[in-house]
Amino acid sequence: METAAHRLHAPLIGRQGGRADLNTPALVLDLDAFTRNLETMAAFAAARGLALRPHAKTHKCAQIARRQIAAGAVGVCCAKLGEAEALADAGIEGLLITSPVPPGPGVRRLAALARRSPGLMAVVDHLAAVAALGAALVEAEAELTLLVDIDPGFHRTGVADADAAVALAQAIVAAPGLTYGGVQFYCGVQQHIGPYADRRAAIASRTEVLKAILARLSEAGLAPALVTGGGTGSHQIDAELGVLTEIQAGSYIFMDRQYADCELVEAEATPFAQSLMVEARVVSANHAGAATVDAGLKAFSTEDGPPPILDGAPQGSTYRFMGDEHGLIQAPPAAAAPALGAVVRFAPPHCDPTVNLYDAYHVVRGDTLVDIWPIEGRGRSA
Repeated sequence: METAAHRLHAPLIGRQGGRADLNTPALVLDLDAFTRNLETMAAFAAARGLALRPHAKTHKCAQIARRQIAAGAVGVCCAKLGEAEALADAGIEGLLITSPVPPGPGVRRLAALARRSPGLMAVVDHLAAVAALGAALVEAEAELTLLVDIDPGFHRTGVADADAAVALAQAIVAAPGLTYGGVQFYCGVQQHIGPYADRRAAIASRTEVLKAILARLSEAGLAPALVTGGGTGSHQIDAELGVLTEIQAGSYIFMDRQYADCELVEAEATPFAQSLMVEARVVSANHAGAATVDAGLKAFSTEDGPPPILDGAPQGSTYRFMGDEHGLIQAPPAAAAPALGAVVRFAPPHCDPTVNLYDAYHVVRGDTLVDIWPIEGRGRSA
């Protein structure tokens, strides 16, 4: 898959110092830090007997999914059907679609995907969706494993109680073309609680709800073989609680400000490094102590405030958005702002939606561009 990034930057690959000649803004991935992050989470899951199915909504990239699977992951998760289609078309197997696909045109696409994607699974939280999926699968002469999505209390998706979970599992078992695979339970809102003790208490409370539902399913002869959920913010907690059989962590490969602000591991330094960054260039420097870069609202996710500056500006400098295309670097008193043409590096405030703004990763090792990885799932939100 050739992208604009390939057309602009392919000649720079392998050339020492080529990173400095990237057109900006550019989404940059430090290969060594990324690889350490990938291996750290894979080793963590393996040591605790947990399956790892990382969430590809973070990266939307077949090259990264392949590396995660090569490191031991059983597959990857996709937030949306379109992401799963893009990764399946790139040859990625073991996909789990973690958002329900409602009755409508999506069920026909899902049935078609089930025919060509080995190991595909999806989640469901409504009896009407089970009926629609069953009919579509019969028509497509395909089969699909479904998981019961359980609401952890956020009221976004998932069945609300044990009775609904049992009824839904029974409907899956009875439907043609469908196999009951287990349950999904993802505590998304708790992932970014800063203090570890507070986050652990919140996850433990929600897990008690899950345990009660699992007990009811077992009583009904529907004990789930797979209990999947969790994330970067709860991976250690979920392992300690011992209820999940599979972890869906995603952001650990990149990190961002949201997770940097969290105490990810109790009484220890964060085990994951910042590997993803946005590089921008100073395009105007006409005012003392300030400089304008070519990365604004279109370069970063904006729901969590401005991006932290990683490098290229004096310690204590701040960034603020100055419109769609620009941002202002304000140096601290008595410090000089970056000069015209200087490169400034930023951490994304939130990695997932920032990635969705770009077509490709510029993969670097030191000052050398070593590869360009397309983001096949970018924009595939339907």
